Amino acid sequence: METYLAALDQGTTTSRAILFNSRGEIVAKAQYPFRQIFPQPGWVEHDPMEIWATTFRALSEAVDAAHIDPKAIAGIGITNQRETTILWDRRTGQPVYNAIVWQCRRTAEICDRLKAEGLAGTVTEKTGLLIDAYFSGTKLKWIMDHVPGVRQRAERGELCAGTVDSWLIWNLTGGEAHVTDYSNASRTMIFNIHTLQWDAELCEALGIPMALLPEPRSNSEVYGRLAPDLPGLEDLAGIPVCGSAGDQQAALFGQACFTPGQAKNTYGTGCFTLMNVGDTPVRSRSGLVTSVGWQVGGKTVYALEGSVFNAGSTIQWLRDELGLIQSAPECDRLAESVPDSGGVVVVPAFTGLGAPYWDMYARGTIVGLTRGTTKAHIARAVLECIAFQTADLVRVMNEDAPCPLTGLRVDGGASVSDILMQIQADLLRLPVDRPAQVETTAFGAAALAGLAAGVWQSFDQLAALRRSQCVFRPQRAEAACAADMERWHRAVERSRSWIENNV
Repeated sequence: METYLAALDQGTTTSRAILFNSRGEIVAKAQYPFRQIFPQPGWVEHDPMEIWATTFRALSEAVDAAHIDPKAIAGIGITNQRETTILWDRRTGQPVYNAIVWQCRRTAEICDRLKAEGLAGTVTEKTGLLIDAYFSGTKLKWIMDHVPGVRQRAERGELCAGTVDSWLIWNLTGGEAHVTDYSNASRTMIFNIHTLQWDAELCEALGIPMALLPEPRSNSEVYGRLAPDLPGLEDLAGIPVCGSAGDQQAALFGQACFTPGQAKNTYGTGCFTLMNVGDTPVRSRSGLVTSVGWQVGGKTVYALEGSVFNAGSTIQWLRDELGLIQSAPECDRLAESVPDSGGVVVVPAFTGLGAPYWDMYARGTIVGLTRGTTKAHIARAVLECIAFQTADLVRVMNEDAPCPLTGLRVDGGASVSDILMQIQADLLRLPVDRPAQVETTAFGAAALAGLAAGVWQSFDQLAALRRSQCVFRPQRAEAACAADMERWHRAVERSRSWIENNV
């Protein structure tokens, strides 16, 4: 009998469920969007109950659409928007506050105070990260400091805390499993990536009771089983939840980047470039961070990472806030209608700048406008800014990594854009390899679950499932690309430190 894996891909804007067969092919999928909540400029929240409801609904619908015996599902893998932080009641399961999303900048002042206290070196040495509002630790502190009664309840042991993986596993198992995987834990700023444990010194510095935190576990093992009383999913009761990884590490795994030096970039809400650096963490000199890629079978693999906060979200902004396009494909058509951006540069620092700049006080900028600028020029500049940001990441990654990149594997929603991928190949002077299976993040979660469930026995089997759909190679003159990058860097400087730091 054919066996299947279910992947729950809980992203920043949608919750999705995808069923794969043992050949890595998609059998069925379903997805639901959920609200983006912006209480103040630079603040981003989600409703945790909406995250759970949409994930639950997507799983139920995908299983129904597959027309298979639910008992043929060998396991469930989780992949999730990372750093987004949730606190909930250990008894009732009710969140005490909205989820604070990875993009949220509200804890910038907390970060500044931590830097002023001299913690930057300790954080980088232990966690592989930089002190930034991006990561989970300061979000957890903010909720305990600002929501009445929460700190007291946390200290009494009444609450659980975690990232979205923990929240989903807790709900799927009916509250039986309060766990996180090493890849998600390594994005919190309170996890020691060398010992693979929560760090008491950093938790104390942030005032976080360690009893709140989930148990860190490997990325491919049984965490628990589906509870029998999930309405509509009774037929799935007992199926193991046995794979978990943050979305970017899951994509690295799903792209079969199993050899040190292999790298991928995901074009999602943000852009995330990760390189497999093997079993020893690399200390970045260039504003990148080091995380746990995965641990499978007792072997830990680390990843060097650069994060861009706004990529595909810039296309959404063009559509939803400016109303210049009706759909993402229209952005491509407009961009293709002009030979270049007409000198227009968009810096999408809506929530600050990530790597390699790490400027929490930068804000979005459009420069180079003239009376002749059209929406086609702006559309092209939006696609270019995504490629510029990725080129920045690859440049500094080459400075840090033991060996330079020889190509870039790509995935994510915006990777379907041929014009964007060609611009990217031109800027990088490298081949850009888009797989036939673009759902690499979800497949990474399914693959981790499949290894634990015995559907696959080796990385070689998984690597054999990957196929290239198109490889984009540099076409444009290198000098012209270098001039574009120089103009991009001038525009970035104009966006930096735009709002005042009052600390």
